Amino acid sequence: MIVTPIKTRIFREGDNPFDFVTQYIKHLPEESIVVVTSKIIALAERRTAVIENIRTKEKLIKAESDVAVPTKYVWLTIKDGMVMASAGIDESNAEGKLILLPKDSYKVATQLRKQLQKKFKVKRLGVILTDSRTMPLRAGVTGVALGYAGIKGIRDYRGLPDIFGRTFKFSQTNVADGLAAAAVLVMGEGAERYPLALIRSAPVVFADRVRRAETRIPLEDDMYLPFLATLKKSKD
Repeated sequence: MIVTPIKTRIFREGDNPFDFVTQYIKHLPEESIVVVTSKIIALAERRTAVIENIRTKEKLIKAESDVAVPTKYVWLTIKDGMVMASAGIDESNAEGKLILLPKDSYKVATQLRKQLQKKFKVKRLGVILTDSRTMPLRAGVTGVALGYAGIKGIRDYRGLPDIFGRTFKFSQTNVADGLAAAAVLVMGEGAERYPLALIRSAPVVFADRVRRAETRIPLEDDMYLPFLATLKKSKD
């Protein structure tokens, strides 16, 4: 698999993401995956807010979240079926504003994919919108797919034999997040100015239809839920 970061100018609020992508990607071969940081889409949608005070930010975080719990450093929230800090609202590389997440990352990925397919006359093409996430008890952030189009996001091993013939019962590989993590690693988190990346020769299955819920687990079925509940009780 080859992951190539693409250096660009600074994307400004209200700019067109398709024009921006095609300004820097001039050739797109079959079976490529275009990776776009979600901040570009949020800025294109003008999903920004002026920072007035801490109360303004807290109110916005709560409005953007399904669940919001204050912690020592940030608000721990659930939004769009994912656990994240402060509903994904970010101040870095934001020119004095808060940048929210895109309204519908899957819809945007699908639209951008269709535009790129038409321009470059390709059929097997993937598009991934990325963000960064922390993991419990692990330092640093990794990339995650907020939305994607053109690829199957999950590789399912359930029902298949392992190398010794034992049948997998639970194993699945999160392809979308794995690709996002690889791309964000080379795109960077600071002043690198690599908001785009191109992935080639990836071990993926290309598909015209994406099932949004394939990478999600209902809260009540999540394996970490009893652990978190136990921690809360032990602290009480």
